[in-house]
Amino acid sequence: MLDCAHTTKMQMAKVFSLFVAIVLLTAIDVRSQRERNPRDNDDTPAMKEFRGVSIGMTADEVRKKLGTPTDKGDEQDFFIFNDNETAQVIYGKDKKVVALSFDFMSGASNIPSPKSVFGSDVQAKSDGSIYKRVSYPKVGYWLSYNRTAGEGAMISLTFQRLEH
Repeated sequence: MLDCAHTTKMQMAKVFSLFVAIVLLTAIDVRSQRERNPRDNDDTPAMKEFRGVSIGMTADEVRKKLGTPTDKGDEQDFFIFNDNETAQVIYGKDKKVVALSFDFMSGASNIPSPKSVFGSDVQAKSDGSIYKRVSYPKVGYWLSYNRTAGEGAMISLTFQRLEH
C-alpha cells in the first residue's frame, strides 16, 4: 500500500508531466494554431486572472495570493492546493510571471468553464475532450483550456506571455 506522501508525489509528477506536454505541444503548434485561427482576439480576455494571479506579477505577489509553494524556486513555483488541484508558475529573467498553469484532476471543485475563460462556450469533441487557445496581443498573453478525454478527465487552464 502506498503512503500519502508517495501518492502525492506521484500525482505531482503526473500533473507536471501533463503541464510540460501541454506547453511543449502548444509551443510546437503555435504556428499551425495561428493558421487554424488566424483572427487572434485583440480584445481583452474574459478571464484576466485566476485565484488572483496573473501574467506579470512578481513571485512575492504570487505567493501572497497562493500561499507557500510546495516546491519553491527562482524560475518556478509548484503549488498543491488539495488532492485535485495544483498550479505551476513560471518566472522569467525579470522575476515576473511568464506562464501559469492551473490543473484540475477528477473530483476537483470550482473548475472554471470554457465560457468563463473565453466568454463563450467551446464545443467538446466526440470523446469529451476540449482544447481551445486564444491569443490576446493587446494584453500580451495567450490563454488555453484543455480537457482530456475520458471519465477521469484532467483540465488545465494555462496563461502564457506572448513573445514579441
